[in-house]
Amino acid sequence: MNAIIDKLNDGGPFFTYPMVVMLIIIIALFIRGLIQKGLNQKTVSLLISFGWFIVAWAFLGHTIGLITAFDSIEAHGELAPGHVAGGLKIALLNLLMGAVLFLVARISVIILIWVQKKK
Repeated sequence: MNAIIDKLNDGGPFFTYPMVVMLIIIIALFIRGLIQKGLNQKTVSLLISFGWFIVAWAFLGHTIGLITAFDSIEAHGELAPGHVAGGLKIALLNLLMGAVLFLVARISVIILIWVQKKK
């Protein structure tokens, strides 16, 4: 559990913690969609919207991470791995987390549509 919290902090808490909240919302919407009778278009639409919002949020975190890395290079006047690592970590962790959450949202939509087609 500490490793997960450390990675969330490494990715920049401003970007990663809202993504965790969005993951919880996606899971809740998915469960709501499974429990309800029939396909609720609003639930599917919300899942799609949250998925795309997470992609945009992750790319914003990625851009901020890259800017941080470049600022560090500029401030030190040299390209040392230690100076760049923090910014790149923020950039890559946000993209990874955003991609995983986007996949969770899309798979949820696919399952909800598939379950409805079977009925």
